[in-house]
Amino acid sequence: MKDILEEIMAYKRCEVEAAKQKHSLHALAKLLEEQCHREQLHPILSLSQALRNSDSGIISEFKRKSPSKGWISQNADPEIIAPAYEKGGATALSVLTDTKYFGGSSEDLRTARSKVNIPILRKDFICDEYQLYEARLWGADAILLIASALERNTCIALARKAKELQLEVLLELHHEREQEYLNEAVDVVGINNRHLGTFHTDTGHSFLLAEQLPRETVRISESGISDAATARELRQKGFQGFLIGELFMRTENPGESLKHFLQQMHV
Repeated sequence: MKDILEEIMAYKRCEVEAAKQKHSLHALAKLLEEQCHREQLHPILSLSQALRNSDSGIISEFKRKSPSKGWISQNADPEIIAPAYEKGGATALSVLTDTKYFGGSSEDLRTARSKVNIPILRKDFICDEYQLYEARLWGADAILLIASALERNTCIALARKAKELQLEVLLELHHEREQEYLNEAVDVVGINNRHLGTFHTDTGHSFLLAEQLPRETVRISESGISDAATARELRQKGFQGFLIGELFMRTENPGESLKHFLQQMHV
């Protein structure tokens, strides 16, 4: 099967270049500076601290579709679901802003930001510092960097730039060799249980790779967590959080589904 990640990153680079033609990086940076000066930006909420302080660590994801599953919840409304997630007990929120492959948008993140007071992760395929300025302006508290999608030096440079903009960094790992991407600007490490080429999912991947991370690392497990028992077991192994979207988004009331999941976690 063709590696979908390679396809997405190629498209994303073209998308970013097109965005720069409409609004240059300089213009974006100037706008951010002006909003900072006028105190118009939402204060940054720490994702890593929220995970450390939580007894569940659920990062609930607002996700309409995926390349592997197609539409999950085509008409999902962040104005309803984001506050329902917070009320249901979410530690943080993840919002997909990729349109072509995941049906998301910048407006989804902006809407979520106006409705919740928990950390928000901009979930996208970051390849350029331009996207970091976007994330800060839209109200994100943290951004995702995918090791498998980036050269090491590029990934480190993006992480450091994110810190300059006061954004926290979630570094996603898929393979043992990607530990060399760890650097001082990374706040949270996510271990993705889904192979982005084949879409095969194995939560055992989290157990294996987590053992090799530095003890002080704030770590989360991503993809394929379909029951509370697995989350409990991962938590006992040192995971502070879990990124879960599809499990909740396929239900009629994602917030209530999250609430039930948390109840099962603490049985």
